[in-house]
Amino acid sequence: MIFALPARAKLNLNLEVLGRSADGFHDLRTTFQAVALHDLLEVEPAKETTFTTSGLRVSAESNSVLVAQQALESAAKRPLPARIHLDKRIPSGSGMGGASSDAATTLRALKTMHTLDIDLAPIARELGSDVPFFLRGGRAHAEGRGERLTPLADESAWFAIAWPGIELSTADVYRAWDELKGEGQNHLRRAAEHVEPSLKEFAASLGPGWQMTGSGSAFYTPINNEQEGRHAIGKLDCWTALTRAVGAWA
Repeated sequence: MIFALPARAKLNLNLEVLGRSADGFHDLRTTFQAVALHDLLEVEPAKETTFTTSGLRVSAESNSVLVAQQALESAAKRPLPARIHLDKRIPSGSGMGGASSDAATTLRALKTMHTLDIDLAPIARELGSDVPFFLRGGRAHAEGRGERLTPLADESAWFAIAWPGIELSTADVYRAWDELKGEGQNHLRRAAEHVEPSLKEFAASLGPGWQMTGSGSAFYTPINNEQEGRHAIGKLDCWTALTRAVGAWA
């Protein structure tokens, strides 16, 4: 039996960085919104683990999928072999949480396939700040590193997304924030533009109403419908997508 699960992207509808905590991480407040745009993860039983990819370029070594599998194996105290294929559709380094979503989806798929009686939440928290959100999805208010979640009621929404092909390092952006701080709807935008100056020109080319998600480098704008979205992205010379908000899946 093959388990085929979408690993959905997220958008940050707002993002406020409150400061650096004693453990070296940054405290934030944000609203996550899961969207229909997704990677596709296929998992099936196997005698030993193999991992392949297709779609957008992504590293197969130390990939978040394999890191998640190893973490779950450690918690289960036994091997959890599987044939795993990742069709990558969410750009890496775009601020849409693709790697975190892949990790969370791997945990869910392997838990089901191997019928494990394990709480995934603690494992997700160790894997990354956004990973706990992707165990459930939907819409949520997040605090701390992003792991303290308060589910919110689903809201119907459509979004146009534009990505300039720039892969930003989250760690680099937060280091820049330590120096520059931030303001506005996304406190990390100034820092992201400092790390990659061409991002400021890209944002200006999009026009008003576009907002950066996460630590960048993708931008999005709310739209009323697909037709309006096609008009919004029609003249853009970059990777684009039209997507809608999706509710919780767990």
